[in-house]
Amino acid sequence: MTTAAQGLLVSIDGPGGVGKTTTIGHLAATLTDAGLLVHRTVQPSTGPIGALARDLAPTAGGATLACLFAADRYHHLDTEIRPRRDSGHIVLCDRYLASGLVVQRADGLDLAFLAAINAHADPPDLAVILTADPDTIARRVVARGAHNRYQGGTNLAAAEIAHYEQAAAHLQHVGSTVLQIDTTHTAPNRVVARIAATIATICCAAPTTRGQAA
Repeated sequence: MTTAAQGLLVSIDGPGGVGKTTTIGHLAATLTDAGLLVHRTVQPSTGPIGALARDLAPTAGGATLACLFAADRYHHLDTEIRPRRDSGHIVLCDRYLASGLVVQRADGLDLAFLAAINAHADPPDLAVILTADPDTIARRVVARGAHNRYQGGTNLAAAEIAHYEQAAAHLQHVGSTVLQIDTTHTAPNRVVARIAATIATICCAAPTTRGQAA
């Protein structure tokens, strides 16, 4: 876990169709308007391992992808996340450890294996897990188009939601603050307000303030 002077790592995870990208965009603007240093990033990262993971995602699976995503996570921490966090930024990561504990479960891997290969990744200071009713998720995915083979109908969404519940419990066990928000009937601005309020609570609980730069 980080100290206040080092910044904050906030992850936003959840099934496809719950509004992660929209939420991060509005959250970044809200925090920046409040005078905080904000750095927005994504996993798989834009680095060489992340690019390889995205290229192989349509054809690889299981342990191959899980280990590749974990390797990208470690490289991403070394080259981008930790340096930004340690310079006082609030780092907003679109998919992080929770996704690493969930996505490849659709390929038959268990939580224990996924937790083991990600055991040395920094737990997020705040893990936000967005969810929604499985039928709502399925409708949203159909409307926008599936981004990968892990997104599909109601049954897939329900299984993924259950796996995120287990990931949330794991993240709490390793010391992360976990905030779960159902976006089925919650307006995006309300979602952002809840996350921003939780970030403020974490910052106020620390011995010094975060994000001193303009």
